[in-house]
Amino acid sequence: MKRKLFLKTAVFAAISLLTANLCNAQKKRVTASYSATNKKVTVYLTAKNTNDRITQQAEILHFTDKPQPVETEVAVFVDPSKTFQTMLGIGGALTDASAETFYKLPKDKQKELLTAYYDKTAGIGYTLGRTHIQSCDFSSDSYGYIKEGDVSLKSFDISHDMKYRVPFIKEVMAAAGGKLTLFATPWSPPGWMKTNGDVLHGGKLKAQYDQPWANFYVKFIKTYEKLGIPIWGLSVQNEPMATQSWESCLYTAEDERDFIKNFLGPTLAKAGMGGKHLIAWDHNRDLMYQRASTILEDPNAAKYVWGIGYHWYETWTGAGMNFENERLVAETFPDKPLIFTEGCAERFDLNKITDWGLGEKYGTSMMNDFNAGTVGWTDWNILLDEQGGPNHVGNFCFAPIHADTKTGNLIYTNSYYYIGQFSKFIRPGAKRIVSAASRDMLLSTAYINPDGKVAVVVMNKTDKDIDYFLWIKGKAAKTTSPAHSIATLVID
Repeated sequence: MKRKLFLKTAVFAAISLLTANLCNAQKKRVTASYSATNKKVTVYLTAKNTNDRITQQAEILHFTDKPQPVETEVAVFVDPSKTFQTMLGIGGALTDASAETFYKLPKDKQKELLTAYYDKTAGIGYTLGRTHIQSCDFSSDSYGYIKEGDVSLKSFDISHDMKYRVPFIKEVMAAAGGKLTLFATPWSPPGWMKTNGDVLHGGKLKAQYDQPWANFYVKFIKTYEKLGIPIWGLSVQNEPMATQSWESCLYTAEDERDFIKNFLGPTLAKAGMGGKHLIAWDHNRDLMYQRASTILEDPNAAKYVWGIGYHWYETWTGAGMNFENERLVAETFPDKPLIFTEGCAERFDLNKITDWGLGEKYGTSMMNDFNAGTVGWTDWNILLDEQGGPNHVGNFCFAPIHADTKTGNLIYTNSYYYIGQFSKFIRPGAKRIVSAASRDMLLSTAYINPDGKVAVVVMNKTDKDIDYFLWIKGKAAKTTSPAHSIATLVID
């Protein structure tokens, strides 16, 4: 009886100690709340029908007492004491098309482009990148790295990449301060490994080539890393549900799950590459929950997967962007990060290169993607020519910056500035915090950076200027969001 009493007493004491510790931890979180007292706000603005392009505004905003806003006042409520995902980075793809176009520019314009994208002071501070394994649509031709029938990969040769893409990536890395978070993606295995015998037009990987194809990823990573280009991660397959006129290969959710757990995952681990960040799906938001659940509900596949990648092209069906599916994946699988791996405005038309809607599409997506839990955001080609290429199947698209290869000039679309309103001020390691607009006319997201500065991005797609309060815990700064604008408010 005494022994039972002793055990009960010990258990009670342990529970009491645990409860006390939890209470203390909760008290610490409460006492560590953020205060806007004596903070100032610097505003950087991009706005239609003005010359403002990530332009620092002359007026510095200050917080004053504002205990309780009323319903007729518009406010963006920010709470830095509540944090969510950590920012991995923002950037764009380093494709053959971008590299080839880059080397058609004069040296001073090459330097301008690198500064514009990768200098965090004079440019917009990109830190994330994507490149392709073998050719993609944004290559001047289709090509591979091995000879037909070479399952041993002894003929593996990336001499095609050495002409433009490898030196280009090295210049980008140098411009980014020597460090770039780079992931790689295949568009298709060699045609002879596929059911249709062609690198183009879909087809599936033949079962007898599962292992040689898994070995191929390792060979690519080792080859690039020997050249001084670290590969942070990789995705399994670009757009695995799309039969395209360009390089493509089909995987059902079950196909991708089984390839990961039986071949690619174990092969990476055996090669000492278990730390590489493996991204599943890498296709549109519409099917991403079905794909994520199929793969991640299998523990033998999930253990190899770092996160879920997605694109924004579900709009090809005539529907809108399906942000809710992102949110569902993030909530259901909170230990698997979301990463936006590709997006661009399609069907290039030089006459539309100044359209304001280009940037607003980026702003709308980035706001919603980050608020749904996305940790990294990767645009498609960082540079294309005056035709929206080169592209070997005529799939011409917009990029944030285009080169006029006839004159050597660079053309900045407003999507460059919209992306920059995020990438310049929200740095890797930043934590997303609460940002809640009281009107759906304003979109907002907010982060607290590693240096303690808070960046609040506010976007207005309407035709009207909107006055609002930036409100933090009983303090507010009054400002205006101009019609068709995006602004970053940096609180320091």
